[in-house]
Amino acid sequence: LIIFFNINSDKIVDVEDSATATKSAKDLFEAGILLPESRLFGSLIGLISQKTLTSIEEMGLKEMTEIQYQTIIPLLAGSDILGAAKTGSGKTLAFLIPAIEALYKKKFRPRNGTGVIIISPTRELALQIYGVLRDLMKNHTKSFGLIMGGADRNTEAFKLQKGINILVSTPGRLMDHLRGTKSFNTNELFMLIIDEADRIMEIGFEEDMNEIISLLPHKRQTVMFSATQTKNVQDLAKISLNHDPMYIGVDDDKSAPTVDSLKQGFIIVPADKRLLMLYTFIKKNNGKKIMIFFSSCNSVQFHSELF
Repeated sequence: LIIFFNINSDKIVDVEDSATATKSAKDLFEAGILLPESRLFGSLIGLISQKTLTSIEEMGLKEMTEIQYQTIIPLLAGSDILGAAKTGSGKTLAFLIPAIEALYKKKFRPRNGTGVIIISPTRELALQIYGVLRDLMKNHTKSFGLIMGGADRNTEAFKLQKGINILVSTPGRLMDHLRGTKSFNTNELFMLIIDEADRIMEIGFEEDMNEIISLLPHKRQTVMFSATQTKNVQDLAKISLNHDPMYIGVDDDKSAPTVDSLKQGFIIVPADKRLLMLYTFIKKNNGKKIMIFFSSCNSVQFHSELF
């Protein structure tokens, strides 16, 4: 058994580059958008609801990462964003906080249908986003949900019929429901978030994404994050973003796809010791976010019941 692990340190990620920050500050100034003087989440008092601030505090977060600092305010102001940030930079919070605030200010209810759609390339990433969303929504009453391949479609359709205000999805399953679930109401959709756009296109969802864009209301705010700016990503940006999106890139001078504080390693374990090692590793990192991949569904079921 070889265990690969990624552990994100608790240290606030400092990815600020002077040239990039100057360029971003200039763009924001020209757009009439002023960033907070402090990177503390407390500096957002009056800009976001107390309910969201309370959730952030309960999550143990105090200081914004660079991508959060540069992105949250422009999104609250209604700008379209094309963002570039490495894995582990905190971009999930960067788009979730403004999305939740928009729902809150618009007083969205389940009867309004879906106001925000977040598209993620894989089930694993969708689950990760949904977990952060669930923590942020603890003090809110808006409805939120997750649809993805491999889940029960009828159950998803029933929840969509009841009304999911903020929806996390994978491209294929979203396309499936847009085509075949008549009760899926997106008439009042005002925000579309495309996360890891480069991976979405690499996997082969280009046609699905083009159709999804065409089926959703055109008058909306769009957010797109991509680690790399490939031709396919640029083409997707052209049809999904407005004609003057704001570009925010906090890692333009960095080639590595992950932040420097992300530790990676592996352990070679004899077959008869692997279960004990896995159990010990999980217990030692209790309270941290851990994703474990197994070779089969049966193995997933076995270990979930065991642990």
